[in-house]
Amino acid sequence: MRITNVEPFVVWGGNRNYTFVVVDTDAGISGVGEAGLTWKEQAVAGTVEHLKQFLIGQDADRIELIWQSMARGGFFPPGAIGMSAIAAIDIALWDIQGKARGVPVYQLLGGLARDRVVCYPHTVGRTVEELIESCRQHVAEGWKFVRLGVGGQGETFEPAEAVRRCLANFEAVRTALGDEVEIVVDFHTRLDAPDAIRLCRELEPFHPFFVEDPLRAESMQGYRLVRQQTAVPLAVGEQLASKWEFRQLVEEELMDYARIDLCIAGGITEARKIAGWCETHHIKLACHNPLGPVSAAACLHMSLATPNFGVQEMPQKPHTRLSDVVPVQVDWADGYLLPSSRPGLGVELDREAARRHPFQMQPAPQLRRLDGSFTNW
Repeated sequence: MRITNVEPFVVWGGNRNYTFVVVDTDAGISGVGEAGLTWKEQAVAGTVEHLKQFLIGQDADRIELIWQSMARGGFFPPGAIGMSAIAAIDIALWDIQGKARGVPVYQLLGGLARDRVVCYPHTVGRTVEELIESCRQHVAEGWKFVRLGVGGQGETFEPAEAVRRCLANFEAVRTALGDEVEIVVDFHTRLDAPDAIRLCRELEPFHPFFVEDPLRAESMQGYRLVRQQTAVPLAVGEQLASKWEFRQLVEEELMDYARIDLCIAGGITEARKIAGWCETHHIKLACHNPLGPVSAAACLHMSLATPNFGVQEMPQKPHTRLSDVVPVQVDWADGYLLPSSRPGLGVELDREAARRHPFQMQPAPQLRRLDGSFTNW
């Protein structure tokens, strides 16, 4: 099979944009992938268009060779924007391989390592009472996990206040739900080491499943300090774009769960290498999946076939967004994503529907400290 076309689609989903990529072949088989890096969708789509000229005519079966040529063929390392474009193309090529052979992608990755994939949703609430009610509703629907996000107060984020609020919310949710429901908490790379250490140490009596990305991602060395001073499991990596960026976290065993984003970190090809490396250090997979239905499908196949799996992020049930653009999505029941017998990723993109929802400019959220200085969203 030879690649005949590569086309990016930046789709407005009502509250954000999604970046999909379709790869066509001369065998009449097409595959779809998805890119991450929200708020940089046009840059990613431009990189896909740049790569297209090198991909036309390539043998679609040679996924590893294509990946290496995309990642290393421009001399300069691709960075997060380049790796996100590569990720979408790579995922689409795996979709093609499954369709060409009439099997789901997880069969190409070694077959089912488990029968279903447990996942966690995003729960919300402006007050602790609303948060508890959101968690209870999710548990009643069958979810086995809940996630507590810790944002700012309006446009302000003050770390010490956020830590106090997180501790109070976590204790209230744990008391309301009991010990049978797993709870994860996401600090979205907003803290420095002293605040992260305090948070983790004081959360220990409430047994969080993990604390996600408490520190900024520019330097992984800060996790040495946190790791040495808490027993709380740490989940790290959603902003990292390659195995090289995961290297210190894995080799020094500074995390317990690898938050690999398949749609940023080079697709299925690169994620498999990171996951195998993690297995040798007793680190489990917790794929970062805040994106669209194609990301959810790619993460599902990865999680189904990976032995060292922990949990998968799934903000909402399937078919709650983009059902016209991606009319065939993954299957969910009772808190689990389920394997499908459909070939490839098991999802389909409607190109005409995608064109009906073109890109809309949306600025990234901005947060400030009380003194007016900038801080991470």
